[in-house]
Amino acid sequence: MAELRCDPDGLARRHPQVTFRPLSRVLTDWSEAGLDARPFRAGLALLRPRYAGLGLRRLLPLDRVMAGVRSEREGAYGGFHHPDQGYRHLHMRALITVSGPLASGTPEDPELAALDLLRAYAHDCLHYGSFRSYRLRGDEIVRTQYGVNFRRHDGRTYSAPDLAGSPNTRNLGVIMEGACDREARAVTRRIARRLAIVRAEGMSAYVFRDMTGTLTTADMAALARPAYRAAHAPAEPAAIFLESMKAYQESVNARYVRFLADVGRGEAAGLHAALLRAMLSGSLAGLSAWLDRRHGPRSFAALFLNPGYPARSRR
Repeated sequence: MAELRCDPDGLARRHPQVTFRPLSRVLTDWSEAGLDARPFRAGLALLRPRYAGLGLRRLLPLDRVMAGVRSEREGAYGGFHHPDQGYRHLHMRALITVSGPLASGTPEDPELAALDLLRAYAHDCLHYGSFRSYRLRGDEIVRTQYGVNFRRHDGRTYSAPDLAGSPNTRNLGVIMEGACDREARAVTRRIARRLAIVRAEGMSAYVFRDMTGTLTTADMAALARPAYRAAHAPAEPAAIFLESMKAYQESVNARYVRFLADVGRGEAAGLHAALLRAMLSGSLAGLSAWLDRRHGPRSFAALFLNPGYPARSRR
């Protein structure tokens, strides 16, 4: 693990056509070029006290975020839904790409790109800060706990996968991913409103509504049509980006909203905060107490326990 965490270029090798730079350098380069990075810097100032209140007092270092600024792939389109990126817990690094066409190395819409960087960074900070424990199985490193989820050495997880097409979730992996993105999009939405940033037309409108958590039912219906995605995307990779956006919204964010409504019973904000605190601390005590007061004893197990998971391993 120490070797992985000392190799700044290890993750970037999986994207040989993309040029990556530490996020700290990208922001400096933008400032020197006169590009507007205010949305990110304003969001960073908001994140520190907001996340500290949840128990995360040290944010993901900017130097441990590798940002893809340019791609040699024809029509390449960057942003939150670019393939094979995100936070990697073994490396303790995040891999992201700058939103928009990646041909020139300079963002086409710097203001929107800075907002997207904020969403990705706020999201990955929560992954970075979530409690983790590891064990060795031979030469393999096994993550036995991540946040409020647990895994046995043989790969069995505390909660079962959701059924295909389910509008709801009881899968702790989906729930934690949804919690991270709900919080990240709330921060991004607040900064967009503070700086009066809006995008209302074309591809940029979908990117903006996705990063601020304001995609509508009509948006999802439109994005379900391949011809519509192709018509609104500047190139095929951008159309694939829109397809990934739709899939993520349906499989993660929409399911998490439904989970909060069903389990929170009118107290979605309280349940969301309890989940985040439990993820960061690694302790189920506060979350279990919250659930037990509203749903009865042993509610955590009743809601999430996979029958195939050994009950003796419950924390």
